[in-house]
Amino acid sequence: MPLSKPNPRNQIHTRKIQAQGFQRDDGLWDIESRLVDTKSYSFENAERGGINSGEAIHDISVRITINDELTVQSAEAVIDSGPFNMCGNITPAFDALEGLAIKPGWRKSILQRLGGVKGCTHIVDMLLGPIAVTAWQTVNPARQKRNSPAKGSKPSLLNSCHAFSISSPVVKREWPDFYEPE
Repeated sequence: MPLSKPNPRNQIHTRKIQAQGFQRDDGLWDIESRLVDTKSYSFENAERGGINSGEAIHDISVRITINDELTVQSAEAVIDSGPFNMCGNITPAFDALEGLAIKPGWRKSILQRLGGVKGCTHIVDMLLGPIAVTAWQTVNPARQKRNSPAKGSKPSLLNSCHAFSISSPVVKREWPDFYEPE
């Protein structure tokens, strides 16, 4: 079902974020994300001599390589377009991701190492959201298939969201042994 019909309006800003997960031939995983911001109007920019309507204000790409435990083996960030010439200077700081694992504490570790002036807000946002979720969605099904739990063991998805609540009809259908009515 779509959103309700909006009031009359004019589009001002577009942010496109794409994230993809890849299984590498060497057994590792690459998770990549790209963020592109554009405006529907042209405006002055002291460092770029103006930014035209539809031209990228931000065009930022990130790749992390992770293992099966979701531990970062390497990281790369590139800022092809930013509002300031110095934006790309921060990308080497993202080497600090090496050794971090996408697990509880990921958010806190990212913010400690790369938050505020230590990083780029947009890259940090990509790491906390699309990259972390894409990593999980990419690696976890392969891990589950390879390490399928013994029949009758509790699925790790239980209570991870509304649909997987132990009292939901989904759990009742898929894992009736773990279903608990409200």
